[in-house]
Amino acid sequence: MQLNGLHHLTAVTADAPSNHNFYTKTLGLRMVKKTVNQDDTSAYHLFYADGLGSPGTDITFFDWPVGRERRGTHSICRTGLRIKGEAAFRWWSDHFKERGVAFEKAAEKAGRLTLDFEDFEGQRLSLVDDDGLGDAHPWEQSPVPAEHQIRGLGPITISVPDLLPTETVLMQVMGMTKAREFSNTSVFKMNSTGPVAELHVRVDKGLPPAQQGAGSVHHVAFNIASANYEAWAKRLKELRIPNSGPVDRFWFKSLYFREPNGILFEIATDGPGFATDESLENLGKTLSLPPFLEAKRAQIEAGLKPL
Repeated sequence: MQLNGLHHLTAVTADAPSNHNFYTKTLGLRMVKKTVNQDDTSAYHLFYADGLGSPGTDITFFDWPVGRERRGTHSICRTGLRIKGEAAFRWWSDHFKERGVAFEKAAEKAGRLTLDFEDFEGQRLSLVDDDGLGDAHPWEQSPVPAEHQIRGLGPITISVPDLLPTETVLMQVMGMTKAREFSNTSVFKMNSTGPVAELHVRVDKGLPPAQQGAGSVHHVAFNIASANYEAWAKRLKELRIPNSGPVDRFWFKSLYFREPNGILFEIATDGPGFATDESLENLGKTLSLPPFLEAKRAQIEAGLKPL
């Protein structure tokens, strides 16, 4: 009954082709699954990750025709992407200048060298030095040199107006520990090492509630062993926490619930993985649908724009 760090983060774009271009060509991530939102099949669900599509490396996007996000609290407000060492920060600074990406000078934040930047829709991202902790699986076809590639997620930062209710759920329900504090932010730790095992909770009392749109984050998912899935479903039920109940996403199984400040959390299994229906070599090259949507393939494909 441990959360083994982050599993994935799902955000919102209003421009799937530009999103695909930015995350594969500018950030050098691999598209490991091109599919649709299983609850709204008119929308792409695009998964970008490391070379193997490993849990803890996925940043994913729903493609919805919406306006820009209105920033505020009650939200996931920044996504960390792990890289290794000072040389990587120098490379990325030069790369962002060449590509016209808005970024800030690298500086130490929360004890780690960090470079804040935004994508073309204002998605707030950071490159974070993970000191080489954990495994790395570079993508051979990435335009980014293997030694400087993004290694995965972490940390994720959420904004809430009141810490106590969220802290209670994180510690008493989800088993996180409060590791440290800095400025207006508390760091909660999961059962892994480095930034992939951290959720940062920022208290912003004076901000209005955020309104989701392009550039916002929809939800964050936490990684569990597949063998513990039923135990987690039972735990949420016994604690009377309103939740989705078991949801089979085919590539992993999920449980969804909102923490007390309204942010959507997902608990997701580490398997069976993205190579379940595609070979590792061909991940993300064609539209992949779970079996229960396969009969609707022609209709779904007709409604999607080319990437």
